[in-house]
Amino acid sequence: MSGKTVVKRISPMLVAADMEETILFYKNVLGFEPTLQSPEYTIVERDGQTIHFQKAASEAVMSCVRGHTEIYIEVSGIHPLWEHVKAFKNQYRIRDLFDREYGMTEFHIGDPNGCLVFVGEPSSK
Repeated sequence: MSGKTVVKRISPMLVAADMEETILFYKNVLGFEPTLQSPEYTIVERDGQTIHFQKAASEAVMSCVRGHTEIYIEVSGIHPLWEHVKAFKNQYRIRDLFDREYGMTEFHIGDPNGCLVFVGEPSSK
């Protein structure tokens, strides 16, 4: 490769069975805001980071994706977010805040489309 290329952002592109339910999850639970919204394609943003969602073409697509998609969101200040998210334990599959052997403090939450969202912050030493 010639020249200098700088990666400015990496945005996951995920499928959604129900766009409205997906938007509400990422907004109400994780604090993202829609910046582009349509029944077929939506982008949500928080702190300059984006996630794109495309309406699944069929239930067959969703059955292939559910349980096989994961994203990692690294944050600073995980504890206030955890205090907010843990209130949703009766609605979503959530693994409580814990320390990982690779130096991260994390919680995990399943979104309405079966995507496992890892949220982590470097653990304090």
